[in-house]
Parts: sequence; C-alpha cells; structure tokens
Amino acid sequence: MKDTKRGVETVQFASEGLLAINKCGIQGKFKVWCLQFMLIVIPKLLWPLLVYDICCSTVESIEAKINKYTRKWLGVPPGLSDVAMYCRKAKLKLSMKSILEEYKCGKVRLVTILEESDDPVVKTVQPSIKTGRKWKSSGSH
Repeated sequence: MKDTKRGVETVQFASEGLLAINKCGIQGKFKVWCLQFMLIVIPKLLWPLLVYDICCSTVESIEAKINKYTRKWLGVPPGLSDVAMYCRKAKLKLSMKSILEEYKCGKVRLVTILEESDDPVVKTVQPSIKTGRKWKSSGSH
C-alpha cells in the first residue's frame, strides 16, 4: 500500500474521530480533553503520521479541522490565532498540543535515531524521511 493512501486514511480517521467527539453529549472543554488525550496524544493519530511518508500539507489540513472543532467547542471566535491556542509560555495558556508540531518533533526524533544508530547497516544506508516540499526533517535533504 502506498503511503499517499495512508495519508488519505489518516485524514479520514481524524475526521471521523472529530465527528464522534462532536456528537458526544458532553461539554466543550471535555470534548477538547477527549481530542487531546484520546485522539492525538495516544498514538492513534500520531503513529501513522510518524511511520508513513505523509506530507506536511496533509498534517496541516488535519490541524485545520482540529482547530475548527476546538474553537467551536471552547466558544472562542474563529479568528483566534493558533498562537493563542498552542503557546506554552503565555500567562493564559491552554494545555493543547499542535498536531503539526508533534508531527515535526516526531520526524526530527526519527531522523536523529537513525543518524545516531549504533547499527552499522543503518548508519551506511541512512534512510531518508520524506515530509513533502514545505518542510524537511533534516538539513541533509
């Protein structure tokens, strides 16, 4: 199976997860908690993003959907900046993680693991990690 098809499946999985959370009869702040800890943080959504060659623009489209629902659930205006939602240093901060940032951190972590591997086969092969044209996980691409 091609990784492009995995990207489509991951977007579909994220959309279905968001719809399922949206249909729950719980308050918005609890929906955001479900999103963070049941869909994103637990490797249900992040795992395929890290394992397969899914491009950065696909992850951006998933994050756009997540942001749309999150703003709705929290009752904040649609124009609220992503910085306000994901900033970790602000006085009033939400403990939310950006899926795009988690994706980038995971890809960089994977590159580092492969580059610093003690296995001589891995060191000689130096597999490439594809992330699309918008962003590269290492400076060697």
